[in-house]
Amino acid sequence: MDENKNSEEQNLIPEDENKTPSEDDLDMSNFSEDYEETGIAVWAKKFGLLVFEVVKVVLISLAIILPIRLFLVQPFYVEGASMEPNFYDKEYLIIDEISYRFNEPQRGEVVIFKNPKNTKIYFIKRVIGLPGETVEVIDGKIKINDKEIGEEYIKFSSSQSHEPVALANDQYYLMGDNRANSYDSRVIGPVNKKYIIGRVWFRGWPFDRINTFNLPDYK
Repeated sequence: MDENKNSEEQNLIPEDENKTPSEDDLDMSNFSEDYEETGIAVWAKKFGLLVFEVVKVVLISLAIILPIRLFLVQPFYVEGASMEPNFYDKEYLIIDEISYRFNEPQRGEVVIFKNPKNTKIYFIKRVIGLPGETVEVIDGKIKINDKEIGEEYIKFSSSQSHEPVALANDQYYLMGDNRANSYDSRVIGPVNKKYIIGRVWFRGWPFDRINTFNLPDYK
């Protein structure tokens, strides 16, 4: 009886109990039909990829634009009539902020600067007097070191006269082109270079007045 019982128990043990699973046994392809992404999951994945791409483009753009915006060029809008007819109200300008880190402002350049009496206010004027020079206004005419300079860009002149001003080694005499309607060095005095932001390089608006700017020819 014992021998028969042992024989039956042995027959209950699977023949492949210690057999190593084959690749066919591990094949999960049969279950692929049971696992399918829902429409919401697919949409979420695509949306996540879209967000990632947008963030990447924004970060790359900021990495390129911010240094240019902060250290190289800056946009400004003209306000007022002090530079007419060469610059009109609401015109869009690009300011070169890097040049004056290596070079000094030149006579005839149009610059943006902070009002020394209120640095929150910005002005656009033209460089007339350079450091070390003496500037005098007689009946609207400009004299530099007792020599009159010609200004062909002036259309709206003034007949006013102002006492001679001797400029220090870091000062500039800045004036608006519309001499009859300009709050400039005739009122606020010479402007220290530290207040000058940069020179006007490019006019981008309006389209029919798009232009870059060269130094005028003083005779």
